[in-house]
Amino acid sequence: MFIAMNRFRVIKGNEAAFEQVWLSRDSYLADVPGFVEFHLLRGPEAEDHTLYASHTIWQNRGSFEAWTKSEAFRAAHASAGGNKPLYLGHPQLEKFETLQTVTSSATQRG
Repeated sequence: MFIAMNRFRVIKGNEAAFEQVWLSRDSYLADVPGFVEFHLLRGPEAEDHTLYASHTIWQNRGSFEAWTKSEAFRAAHASAGGNKPLYLGHPQLEKFETLQTVTSSATQRG
């Protein structure tokens, strides 16, 4: 598996607007080959911002890279530039290759 994360430092007071943008958008991910799962995470608060992360899980790096070149990617990010006033700096992209996965025994039993 492959995990791609974007970290966002959302300026204090803009959390509700940021969350509304993400929760109301169409990500176009559900039908993308190789896509597994998406999470929007809210993290700790600092003096001037709240940390958020978008977290996508892919079957492999190739699936993620193909998505970044797709029409679905362009559609999902078409209005992203209009949200820059909500952030401190640019989102920080981080990419991870999965080395180990451990699941609960309850999940394995079905």
